[in-house]
Amino acid sequence: MLRSSEGLRHVRYEIRGRLARRAHELERLGYEIISLNIGNPGLFGFRTPESLRLAMIENLANAEGYCHQKGIFPAREAIVMQQQARGVQGVTADEVFIGNGVSELIDLALRALLNDGDEVLVPSPDYPLWTAAVTLNRGRAVHYPCRPENGFVPDPEEIARLVTPRTRALVVINPNNPTGAVYPRSVLEGIARLAESRSLVLFSDEVYDQILYDGAEFVPMATLVRDTLCATLSGLSKVYRACGYRVGWAVFSGRLRGASDYLSALELLSSLRLCSNVPGQWAVQTALGGYQSIQELIAPGGRLYESRRAILASVGESRYLQVTPPAGAMYAFVGVRTGEFADFDDQRFALDLLEQKHVLVAPGVSFNVPYRTHFRITNLPDAVLLRQVFARIEEVLAGYAAGRRGGAKGKVVEASGRFK
Repeated sequence: MLRSSEGLRHVRYEIRGRLARRAHELERLGYEIISLNIGNPGLFGFRTPESLRLAMIENLANAEGYCHQKGIFPAREAIVMQQQARGVQGVTADEVFIGNGVSELIDLALRALLNDGDEVLVPSPDYPLWTAAVTLNRGRAVHYPCRPENGFVPDPEEIARLVTPRTRALVVINPNNPTGAVYPRSVLEGIARLAESRSLVLFSDEVYDQILYDGAEFVPMATLVRDTLCATLSGLSKVYRACGYRVGWAVFSGRLRGASDYLSALELLSSLRLCSNVPGQWAVQTALGGYQSIQELIAPGGRLYESRRAILASVGESRYLQVTPPAGAMYAFVGVRTGEFADFDDQRFALDLLEQKHVLVAPGVSFNVPYRTHFRITNLPDAVLLRQVFARIEEVLAGYAAGRRGGAKGKVVEASGRFK
């Protein structure tokens, strides 16, 4: 038996895990699966803006060799200009690292920081790559609650009680994935003061920074942090619908004095992987400096806005569902009212929905929460398809309710038993 590394024992990424593999099996059997488990704009007909594609094509001749380990200068300078326009001070191209998506930079940034047993404060629910990357890099993820009853907004005082002498960093995801919460300025200020007072590195995942609804205000964390190191992470994948380009960036600001050893370690790790995808980097300057087409999609009448409205309307009409309206990002973290269901389990529900109705969602437990009553759905499909999806969800839940009253549980167990 060839066994995997012990270092992977506690690493999970269920968004592309067993349920997704079962969905692929069903597709090979000829079933059409509606895959709502990941935020993949290209799957639902969104195109990367043509200006980005042209910028990449026109510079292919300049993209055939390795570039600097931090990324090409025009891209890094464009990122600096965006940060300066947002009020972030003291940043130059030297403080910008470009990676193969934000995902790679999360891994590298934590690898350069953590020693065995170091702790990182991570939100719950979280984007699970953060927890996985902490674990892979010998650290311990300590989850601070973003409670449903508080609109999934964290409490800085509650976070402070989790800090120990081993705590090295604090992660903020704003706008939040999976909940769509957009944090108020007062909460972000409280988190910034906490990080400063405890000398914690503050990682701010802001990849959904321009995807906002109904007047929600996005406050860049770097504008609030002065006396500790702040890393702002973003990229082309969501706002610019360019997931496959694999272009993300990390911008370091705040107290850079005293962080030279850490930043040198991060540059070493960046050098070991030579460089990130060069053709995609040539789209950055055009993306950040050009027309922001995302504004059309998030305004009333726009595709993302209307799909979000369809989700809220469907949940409002449901007998079994509830949701905190997402103020940003491209997801809703939907809760199930479990009063009518004995021992409701989000993973079993997700499996039954897949097996019976051919809809793939991500169960809430995938996002490191202690409860099993939620699931995440993306608002990337159009409103008509989302209405159909929620009709199928209602049918599954109605079957659960009937089973509780009339003994139809066997059907659910049978569906679950087909899991391979």
